[in-house]
Amino acid sequence: MTNARVQPITSYRGFWPFYLHEHSKPATRRWHFGGTLSATACVALAIVLGNPWILIAAVIAGYGPAWIGHFLVEKNHPATFRYPLWSLVSDFRMTFTWLAGNLGRELHKAGIEPPDFTADRQRSAY
Repeated sequence: MTNARVQPITSYRGFWPFYLHEHSKPATRRWHFGGTLSATACVALAIVLGNPWILIAAVIAGYGPAWIGHFLVEKNHPATFRYPLWSLVSDFRMTFTWLAGNLGRELHKAGIEPPDFTADRQRSAY
């Protein structure tokens, strides 16, 4: 289980395509979407209830499913270990790009999937 890239990434612009390649399998992205949306719900709940302890659940709800996707589906190491901030930003970017219906376009630009933009939310987004 190793990431193919050996050289460090020095810009977020270079990180985004790398991040998408690390999430090239639809099942990996599904695990990430579930984790990111669950973590977001936990953060909202922590704010509404005024209970910061719920933030621990947010971390588990976010990273748990994402890491399952990496270790069991994608068979690579999460980018979080080497690029924690860019990885966190990209988790949200990938999720919001999917929700907006534009993930297929981004995957295609990164060379991951063919350009079937009508299926962004159906096939290629997952």
